[in-house]
Parts: sequence; C-alpha cells; structure tokens
Amino acid sequence: MSNQNPFIKEVIKDSLLSIGEEMFIALARTSMSPIIYEVLDYACGLTDHKGNLISQGNGVTSFIGMLSPMVKSVIEKFNNGEYLKEGDIIIINDPFVGGGSHLSDVGLVLPIFHEGKLIAFSANKGHWTDVGGKDAGSITSNSTEIYQEGLQLSGVKLFNAGKLNQAVHDIIRDNIRLPEYSIGDMWAQVASLKTGEKRFKELCQIQGTALVQEVLDDLIKSSEDYSSKILKELPKGTFEAEDIIEGDPRFGGPYNIKVKVLITDNEFICDFRGSHPQVQVPMNCSYYGLMASVRVMYLAILRPKFNITEGLFKPLQIITDRKSILSAERPAPVSLNFEARIGGAELIWKALSPHIPDRLSAGHSLSVCTVTLDGKMPNNNESFLIVEPSAGGWGAMNNADGQNGQFCMGNGETYNVPIEVAENKYGVEITEYSLRNDPAGAGQYNGGRGVQRSYKALTDKQFISASFGRHSTPPWGMNSGDAGATSYITIDRTSGETDGPYGVLNRLSLQKGDIVNLVTPTGGGYGNPKKRNKELVEKDVKNGFFTLEEAKKIFDYKE
Repeated sequence: MSNQNPFIKEVIKDSLLSIGEEMFIALARTSMSPIIYEVLDYACGLTDHKGNLISQGNGVTSFIGMLSPMVKSVIEKFNNGEYLKEGDIIIINDPFVGGGSHLSDVGLVLPIFHEGKLIAFSANKGHWTDVGGKDAGSITSNSTEIYQEGLQLSGVKLFNAGKLNQAVHDIIRDNIRLPEYSIGDMWAQVASLKTGEKRFKELCQIQGTALVQEVLDDLIKSSEDYSSKILKELPKGTFEAEDIIEGDPRFGGPYNIKVKVLITDNEFICDFRGSHPQVQVPMNCSYYGLMASVRVMYLAILRPKFNITEGLFKPLQIITDRKSILSAERPAPVSLNFEARIGGAELIWKALSPHIPDRLSAGHSLSVCTVTLDGKMPNNNESFLIVEPSAGGWGAMNNADGQNGQFCMGNGETYNVPIEVAENKYGVEITEYSLRNDPAGAGQYNGGRGVQRSYKALTDKQFISASFGRHSTPPWGMNSGDAGATSYITIDRTSGETDGPYGVLNRLSLQKGDIVNLVTPTGGGYGNPKKRNKELVEKDVKNGFFTLEEAKKIFDYKE
C-alpha cells in the first residue's frame, strides 16, 4: 500500500464492515416474512468490481460463500460487466449458476457506479417463503427434476437503468403462492441493496475512489496472507472420511459420500471424487452449493477475527466428479440441497477433528431439519405457510460440553420463529418446546441436547413436509465419547394412534387436533464418560438429561 494515513485506512475498513451490517438490518426491518425478520435466513454484502467479497452481514453462514460467485456469474453473463448500467438490479436463483443453492434462495445484485465507472457490487440473498413449484413452500422431498421445484431465474434484470421491469415482476408474482410475502421480501432486498450502494458511494466521495480501491486490495491480500499463516500451523498430509446422506429410504437413500483432504503449506484441497452420482430426488446439491458450505467449514478451521474477504479462500480447492450428488447438474432436483452440501462439509470436519480437536468438535446435528406446514387459519380461513429450520445439538469439544439447541453449521446465526409469533400468524398451537433427555452423547464432555418442538393443528386439511437428517446415523463421538441421538418425527392423531417415526415427510395430511412432534439430534460426546467430573454429572441428573440410574451406568457415578 502507499504511504497514506494508516488511521484513514482503518476508517475505510471499519466503514466497509458497517455497510454490510447496515444492509443486513435494512433488509430485516423492511421484510414481510418471518423466515427473514425472525429466522434471519438471508445475507448481504459488498464485492469489488471484479466480484471479490469485501464485506458481509449474514445470518445464514452458508450464504457467506454464495455472494461472490453469484456476482461473478452476473459479470460474466453481462459481457464482463459491459452490459450493466447504473440503476440495474439483477435477480438470480438458479442453483447451477454461480452462488446457487436451491430455488428458494433468491439473490439480487446491484452494480455500483461512481463518476460513470463501475466500482463495486451490492448483493444479497434471502430465502423466499415460496417460489412456486408443485408444493407449498417450494421445498419437496419427492421432486424428480428441478422444474417441479419452482420458478427459475438465471440472472435477469429486475430493474433496467433504475426502471422496474414490470414483465419480470408480474411473472414472479403470478407464479408464486402468497406473493405478498415473497414480493414484499424482494422489495426489502432492493432497499438493502440501495442502502449498500448509497453508503459505498458516500465512502468514495469522502475518501476518494483510488484510496478506497487500494484498501480493498489490501484487505483481500492481508486475508490471503492470514490463510497462508494458519495453513502452516495445521497438520500436513491427507485425511479421509466417509459418511452418508440419508434421504428418504422409500426413494433410494442412503447415498455414500467421501472426501480426501490434502493440506500443504500453501493449499487446502478437498477431493470429493467417488461420492454417489446425482439422484432423481432432491438430495443433490450443485457445485456452488457445496462450495458455499465447504467455505464455512474452512473458516471454522481458520477462525479469522476480522471481516471476511475473498482472499481467505485463495488456498482452498474443491474437486468433484461431474454429476455427483455433491456436484449435480441440470435437471437434477435440489430442493433439499442442504443435506448434501452440509453433509459434504461435515466430512471435512470428521476427517480433521481427531487431529485438531482444539478447533473442531465431535459430530453435531448436521441437518437443517427443515419444516414446511401449510393450511388455513382457524379464525378467518386465510392461508398460512410455515417455513423454518429446526435447532439441534452440537458436539462436545476437548474442553467443553456441546451447545444445546443450536442451528447446524450451515445455518449459523438463525433462529426459530418465536412461539408467540407462530401462534399469531399460523393455524397451530405449540404444545411443547423443550430439550431432549435421551441418554445419548455422553462423554468426559457431553454432546449438546437436541430439542422437541410440537405443533398442534387447529384446522383440518393441513399438510406437513419435513426433512430431518441424522435420522438413522447419529452424530459421531470423539476420543471414546458416545454417539449422539438420531432425529425423528411422530404424529399423535386424535384417534389415539401414533404415526412414525419418520425421517422425511412429504405433504402428510393433518386434521384438527393432530400433533406433530419434531425431535432433532443430540450431538456426539468427547472423551470417556467415566472421566466426567462428578459435579457435572450431578448437574446433568438435576437438569433431567440423565436419570440417576443412567448416570451410575454411563458415568460410573457414585452418590
């Protein structure tokens, strides 16, 4: 860098971070859907004029790896950016184009111009309540091709030189359920983009475009240097792991996946070749979806304490077979893509955790455990639609118990819809929301508890779909720690019968009074349970996680 005032440079760096956070807040405050303003299933950020990430505010951690490939795909599509104009906004949700996951995750990209020159991009991605397709909520467990999953937008101008493309708007509106929610969220995304544009242009006006660009280059370079430094501290060699994507056994699951992780002083290579070919059920993910989750895993290993930029990822390489379940191609269905991409990323976790236990825990709940539930409200017969992830248990560390009731690593800083909001907006009553007390995940340090969340239908003809990973293979323990507990779903019918347990549901009918019990995994334990501190065991018993008899048997506890 030049010999500019170092204090000014720090101001610019902090301003970039602040812009990402302001974009994030703007989107939440103007959105219409609980999955945005309560769950925080979205992310916002800035890239430089080449599409390199320079600042981000995000709830869903996986989106941290999606914004820059999304912007780069827009740059490529519009002739290296030459066909972009000030005031353009491009809309994109295609999973097989840069930054794609599934159709419900809709991205918007705004090119930022200053003094007639393209200098940066403002971008965001949010989960829309519905984008069409055969099932409400646009998430299905039995689609056979992507054309059944919703409206596909491969990067078209929603705004052209500042003017709304009314035809595109109308096509979207006419092909989705509950458009007041999804279209409302689209406008919230537009507001967020314009906030980023305004603040970045103000920064350039105050500090000068040349200096701002210089700081951006320095941020990316310093991030790359940090990655190189941490790589030199990690164990070197090839590390392998295998696991399965469970899917729905009625449609061919489970599916084997594998990874070889090669770490050198300069490279971090993740080779997923040999994993199962893509399938005709929506458990596939695209290469870009896998990239996003692998980047999250990579950051968990690096543990940077500064703003995330593109430079951090330069040593990272991802290798896959074409048309594999971890790198699917059109027309493969990808509605439940998170089971594959997070499963692939956790393979890296599983391969490396025995070698860097100070950085990585035992196995966690892994799955988003997604739930969609639709029907009519009891008071006015209006339609409602629940779309939300579920919290589960994290694995224990080598010096601490796992976290209870947290979202999987692909979801990050997201939340459930609060009970009060859910019961006000949806035709359900939440009869239970509690931590599990199964005797699982024991160790010198225990795995974090999964949760049970139960919905009681308040009207007839409600329909529930859900995909709960780890329903047949529990989160793995480490260093003689016990495995965690598997997930399951049961239905308590008003007749007194109980349906299930299930791992995957698609459009299962509920009648008034039926109760759905959603139970998520408990994380794996770390270390021999017999070595657990006596006071911690007593606390476990007091909290109801283990009975006294279980404590005596599992932990060799003596009163």
